[in-house]
Amino acid sequence: MNAVLIALLALPLLGAALTLAPIGDRRALRLGTAVTGGTLLLAVALAAGFDHGDPGRMQAVTDVSWIPALDVRLHLGTDGISLPLLVLTALLTFLCALYSLKQLPAGPGGRAFTGLLLLLETGMLATFAVLDLVLFFLAFEIVLIPMYFLIARWGSGRKAAAANRFILYTLLGSAVMLLGFLLIGVQAGTFDMVRLAAAHGGGLSHTTQLIAALAILVGLAVKAPAWPLHSWLPDAHTAAPTAGSVLLAGVMLKMGTYGLVRVLLPIVPDGTATFAPYLGAFAAVGIVYGSLACLALARKGAKGDLKRLIAYSSVGHMGFVLLGIASLTPAGLNGALFANIAHGLITGLLFFVVGAVKDRYGTADLDTLAGATGAALYGRAPRIGALLAFAAVASLGLPGLAGFWGELLAMYGAFDPAAGLSRPAFLTYMVLAGLGTLLTAGYLLVVVKRVCAGDPKQPAPVAVLPDLQGHEAASWTPLAALTLLAGLWPALLLGLSDPAVKHLLGGG
Repeated sequence: MNAVLIALLALPLLGAALTLAPIGDRRALRLGTAVTGGTLLLAVALAAGFDHGDPGRMQAVTDVSWIPALDVRLHLGTDGISLPLLVLTALLTFLCALYSLKQLPAGPGGRAFTGLLLLLETGMLATFAVLDLVLFFLAFEIVLIPMYFLIARWGSGRKAAAANRFILYTLLGSAVMLLGFLLIGVQAGTFDMVRLAAAHGGGLSHTTQLIAALAILVGLAVKAPAWPLHSWLPDAHTAAPTAGSVLLAGVMLKMGTYGLVRVLLPIVPDGTATFAPYLGAFAAVGIVYGSLACLALARKGAKGDLKRLIAYSSVGHMGFVLLGIASLTPAGLNGALFANIAHGLITGLLFFVVGAVKDRYGTADLDTLAGATGAALYGRAPRIGALLAFAAVASLGLPGLAGFWGELLAMYGAFDPAAGLSRPAFLTYMVLAGLGTLLTAGYLLVVVKRVCAGDPKQPAPVAVLPDLQGHEAASWTPLAALTLLAGLWPALLLGLSDPAVKHLLGGG
């Protein structure tokens, strides 16, 4: 299985290199679809060959020396925490390539677009597969350049400014994170994440753990994104092409929260416990803030952009992930990891549907979509309207769909946090998170009412727009089906994550 994991990383990198050859745009797009499809098959094979009876053990391991002078190793592996993220990344990238085959955004051309998409996939997959802090940092950085160009060259609106803000925030965050990694490596004598996790803070003084934890926390919080370091996200989502928005929300935000679980908790446990109450506070504020921002954008006359609204909703939803992590409990961490996957599926579907609505109307402005010339999707494109409504109710946490379990477990973790954490403080965070769920339901139901039903005071639109197309159905149906499956069968994910979480918390 280690050969499968290596091939999983090598195939999209090889595909990106092939796009440097002078092939036509259409051939490049077909190549991208074939390569991402092959990568998805490898991810499924990795999941099928995974020992589900022992998900807490690192599997498919490759561990060879890379830079002996610094003890940097080419160390790869996967467990019950990273495996679902690897499969999610491969799935979303394939669906984006499939969608772009028929719906390529306006820009320089298909060959460059495909090359950047495959390079982006390589970096995202590597982030979840590497087990060395130096390699983790390199994989973390690889994704920035492709996403920058996807926004700057294939985006819309103020795309240059949004791309610049994205790269500035994330590079600064990464630089701070690197300082923490270097401090750990110098003090512990190794960058190997498995050995550092097994030591569980051994060999690192309390002061070292505090400084390293703060640096890593700040760096990863930018990517998560945690309030108040989130301000790059709405602009990036609003300007990004559909495929860029799907991968940014569905995968790249998860890189930050995955790093918190994989690096921060097991390697610097004392520093993490010190800053956990502050992380919980910022998470709770982010949940309420994101929901209030969405309510402001959804109200009539606000000229709110629907893509921007979904971006702010991600701030709130990722707040639940951060709250679960901050609780330092198995229940909270399992909820955070479940919410990671659920958010990737649901928000990926939302950005696909909203991208299609914007392509049809030429705008994502809510007032325009709700007016006489606007959407009223139930009457004009009923299948798209039904999918938008489905994704919205999944996002608000309807029981039976994927969005429910992660948020429930995150709040349960806050209800009974780990020993040493202030229970009254975390109960306050839980109450704020509960308020956030009510506000989330409010703004999403307003969006569904306005976009799908239209404005009842305006004449009903008579023009029928193109409804769900074949390539759209192929790209969106898997996400809807998996959202339902994860909601009805949560043990599919929790059975993988729970033993791995307990292994990490115990110093594994």
